[in-house]
Amino acid sequence: MHFKMIIVFTQDDKTDDVMQAARKAGATGATVIHNARGEGLKVSKTFFGLTLETQRDVILFLVEEHLSRHILEEINRAGQFDEKPGTGIAIQIDVEDAVGITQQAMEISQDVEELL
Repeated sequence: MHFKMIIVFTQDDKTDDVMQAARKAGATGATVIHNARGEGLKVSKTFFGLTLETQRDVILFLVEEHLSRHILEEINRAGQFDEKPGTGIAIQIDVEDAVGITQQAMEISQDVEELL
């Protein structure tokens, strides 16, 4: 079984929507890192040295490769990344190896067999 890591950088008010969309699309879990900072095309505005920007979260999904594109598209839809600039991005990368995923692999294998 091969996996992909989907990494999502999103505004904190979109985190729950993104996680629900990913779960409905086949993701079996996630890790959320709160209060991340970043900068896009436009530099953040400051007021007396304080940055005026919304909080960001980083969400990590380890998903089976056959489900990854569908999950990525649903994350994009829920986060409105293409519709509203600055709301976030999502990427996927190959995972060469992983441990500690026996239960997840058993759960996913049934879903993937039905898909194929």
